[in-house]
Parts: sequence; structure tokens; C-alpha cells
Amino acid sequence: MESSQRVRAILSFVQTADAGSFASAARALGISSAAVGKNIAGLEKALGVRLINRTTRTMNLTEEGQAFLYQARIGLEALDLAAQAAVAQSVTPVGSVRISTSVGFGREQLTPVLPGLLEKYPGLSVEVDFDDRVIDLVHDGYDIALRGGRIADSSLVSRPICDFKRVLVASPSYLNRYGIPRQPNDLVGHKLLTRRFLGGRLIPWEFRTEDGGIITFDTSTATMTLSSPEAITHAAVAGAGIANVGVHHAWPHLPSGQLKILLLDSHDPGGFEMTLQYPHRALVPPRVRVTVDYLLEEFSNLEELHIPLSALSDYQA
Repeated sequence: MESSQRVRAILSFVQTADAGSFASAARALGISSAAVGKNIAGLEKALGVRLINRTTRTMNLTEEGQAFLYQARIGLEALDLAAQAAVAQSVTPVGSVRISTSVGFGREQLTPVLPGLLEKYPGLSVEVDFDDRVIDLVHDGYDIALRGGRIADSSLVSRPICDFKRVLVASPSYLNRYGIPRQPNDLVGHKLLTRRFLGGRLIPWEFRTEDGGIITFDTSTATMTLSSPEAITHAAVAGAGIANVGVHHAWPHLPSGQLKILLLDSHDPGGFEMTLQYPHRALVPPRVRVTVDYLLEEFSNLEELHIPLSALSDYQA
């Protein structure tokens, strides 16, 4: 099958998959139903697989058809983007950018910088979903995802935003009432506030030993277990107990004295990477490219995302 024929056949297949029938696809493409059927039959012959199961009443994609449709969309989009790329440098980026982010990061870090993006690129609009579940970036139709953790996915480009470290914190009122733990074993009997991920895993409380090892403290008797790190931080500020939270969550409450850091020298801060991810494509749409560049620049300037542990010693209990 020649290249020009292949492109026509792929267009016929994708349009048929979208429209649900040869007739609807033919109207959209401005050709006859017979031509659409002939194009798809030729494509199936060239590939050596059946893409569509047809009956007199129904039409369904085969498993191979579903896989081919996914790749065909990427290919057709690349053709469109190739045309856009020729003038991308001289044209103001326009269009909508769909972003998926966690509730906390979206509210505290993403939302405040979006007005600047829209002011710089008035042709853009943004749609943001605040959701802590793990999403399929491509399948769910997102342009960008902001995710915590090292998520390996060869179909995505991952750009690092920061590394999150954790600290143990409590309010002065709680510490005045229950005492200040000076070593990990002193945590026994304290009211502990722990976080459980949506998948069910608890964030471990780990401590460094004198010989360089790591021990895990048992938090099964925790007073409160929450899935939201923001909620745990607020509970600690309210005096509910000792919490293990990200430095960026604790930071707004440290200079004011609302929270104090505990066991800084022995607590293992762990850490996980916050990344910005977008689909791996030959050509990135200008609307996505400028948004990625802008967000990474803004996030690099957010103080709370880049606090070194050495800067926390002044806030210990």
C-alpha cells in the first residue's frame, strides 16, 4: 500500500471508529461508503489483521483495532502538529490545556500561578481536575499531570519539580501537655497522626541509627489516620498530636511558632519526587509546551518546595 493510500485508509478507519458506521464516516470525509469500506479492507490486508468486526447491524473494533486506533490517533495528531510547528514561533499559543493534579498541590501551588500563565498567554484557557487518584494521562485526555512519586511510564515525559522531605511536628500546646520526645522510643504513648495513601499504604515513620541503619517505628496505635496531608497538618496545628508531614506542608506554620519540629537529627526524611508529566510525542503542541515551561519556572521559584533540611534547625522544640 502506497503512503498516500495508507493515509487515506487510516483516516477512513479513524473516522469510522469515531462515527460508528461507514456511512457517517463517508459523509464526514466527503467520499462514498463503498470507498470507506474499500480503504479499511485494504488497510486490514496490508496489516494482516482484522481491525473491525462487521455484521449487518453492528460494528465493533477488534482488540487489534483498538490498539491500532490508539497509535493512529497519535500519528494523525503528529501530522497536524507538524503543520503547526512551522509557524509556532510566530503564533501566539491558543487553545485549552487540561491538567490533572492532586487536591493539595493543586490548591496550594498550582492555582496561585495560573493567573500569570493566562496573562502571559491570553489565547490559552485551562481546565484543572483536582483528584488524588492515579489517572491514565493519555486515555483520560489530559495534556499535563502533576504527580508525586516516581511513576515509570515510557509513554510519558517526566520533568522533575522538586523532592519532598518529611518532618515530625507538633504544636507547642500539645508538647506543653504531653512532653517533648527526645529519642524515637519516647514516641511510645504519644498521640500520633498518620497518613494512609488511597491505595491503603501507611507512610512509615523511620529513624536513623548510630550505625547508619534505618528502623521503622510502629504507628499501628495512631490516634488519627487521614488520607490528606493538609488535614494532618491542620490537626497538628490544632494540638491533636505528633504528625509526619512534608516540609512544604509544615513550612507555613514554622516561623509563626504554630508548629515545632521534633527529632530532626534522627528522623529519616525519606522523600519522593514531584514531577510534571505529559505525553511523549514527536511534537508537543505550542499550548502545552509554553504551559510546561511556565509552570516549571514558577515552581522553581516557590520557596516552600525547596526548603533544605539545614534550614529547619531553628524551628526545633
